[in-house]
Amino acid sequence: MAKLQGFEFWRKTLKEARFVVAPMVDQSELAWRLLSRRHGAQLCYTPMLHAQVFVRDANYRRENLYNEVCEEDRPLITQFCANDPEVFLQASLLAQDYCDAIDLNLGCPQMIAKRGHYGAFLQDEWELLEKMVRLAHEKLSVPITCKIRVFKELERTVRYAQMLEKAGCQLLTVHGRTKEQKGASTGIANWEHIMAVRKAVNIPVFANGNIHHLSDVERCIQETGVQGVMSAEGNLHNPALFEGCSPPIWEMAEEYLDVVKEHPPCTLSYVRAHLFKLWHHTLQIHQDLREELAKVKTIEGLAGVSKQLRLRCQEEIAQGKDAEEKDGSLPFPHWICQPYVRPAPKDPDVNGDSKSSEVKKAGCQKRALEDFDAVADTLSKNKQKKRSRNPHKNFCPEHKPAKYIKCEQCGNPKGNKCVFNLCRGCCKKKAFKEVADCPSHGLRFKTRAEKKQAEEKEKKGSAAETGTSTALQSEARLLL
Repeated sequence: MAKLQGFEFWRKTLKEARFVVAPMVDQSELAWRLLSRRHGAQLCYTPMLHAQVFVRDANYRRENLYNEVCEEDRPLITQFCANDPEVFLQASLLAQDYCDAIDLNLGCPQMIAKRGHYGAFLQDEWELLEKMVRLAHEKLSVPITCKIRVFKELERTVRYAQMLEKAGCQLLTVHGRTKEQKGASTGIANWEHIMAVRKAVNIPVFANGNIHHLSDVERCIQETGVQGVMSAEGNLHNPALFEGCSPPIWEMAEEYLDVVKEHPPCTLSYVRAHLFKLWHHTLQIHQDLREELAKVKTIEGLAGVSKQLRLRCQEEIAQGKDAEEKDGSLPFPHWICQPYVRPAPKDPDVNGDSKSSEVKKAGCQKRALEDFDAVADTLSKNKQKKRSRNPHKNFCPEHKPAKYIKCEQCGNPKGNKCVFNLCRGCCKKKAFKEVADCPSHGLRFKTRAEKKQAEEKEKKGSAAETGTSTALQSEARLLL
């Protein structure tokens, strides 16, 4: 059967999907995808998978894709990050039978992507990207799609999209932010760039960015002309976003936990992260349960904390606090599923407000080292968590082990009892060269050499004895 392309692929394979759940690392796992599909999502992506690890590690393939095969979970697109055409192709070939398309991540702006040289940090390497997309398009039995971020210049964004289309990309998701727009500097996504891309290419386009409610989805489609809209954070805070409703949080939390139990195994950290997102606004009020949610180590424990949160919220409703407890910054009471909107970054020096700048500087000053030594309670949150797990752990700097002694040749840690005062690598080279032993590193070059010499001497001795006995036997025969 011929591989479907472009709009035909979108219509027949993806069934004209308009409501799309984004690929989210450690968050768009099977259980969450199924929950989202039950509440209006028409297409889901797997979490971003690392192509190189996927190729070399069978367990990684099994845990992140093969074990998550489910008839309800289609259509499905598998996303990879990669920077090598051959590795990307190998990973895609291993995954293509378990999904409906392969997506190349060209949108991740995080520091880990910069260090690994993938995601949005490849967007200037057009020759490499063209080769990766073209090779996948030619060799795969399923279509290749791409998810990108925009450039600051609209014309460059359009040319970028056209290059990927020409290379063989069959569907393009455009996140309307640049790679610099992340964290506190996330800001507003630029739909103008998305609209320009949609008009410039002849393949389906999905929009991503600024999606908090169903009304945003409809407005985005109307303003940009895209075929579908993708949601990430909006979906995490309200999995019923595409249904156009905002249910009580406990309904979504309990349904999600039921799906997790129906489709094991599900990594505990994924489940915990989803509950933190769902209960985000409520946990700002019930701080004690926030700590409890962070500590429990089983799915049942997480379900127990979620139940406590539900009971507290229902008690507030019964007492008529739904109007009183409503935060002025929230459109609904805190126990209703609703988006989290990052506060815009503030410039403390605006309008000459130097006083607020001084206050901020004072609040951000680091603790003095002497305070840490003098007061035992000034541990960081991370160390406090470690102490709660291990009460006997000592964080006093005086009791920390001394810095390691360096190898005399390379600077790596030396073996504590090494006869040459070297690390194992340098010790091995020196012991081999000098035919010496180092018991600390388990090296026995001298011992083996002596053993070999003894064996050779023994062989020579036995050979000489054999020769003498043979000579005596021949003399005896002559006498006879």
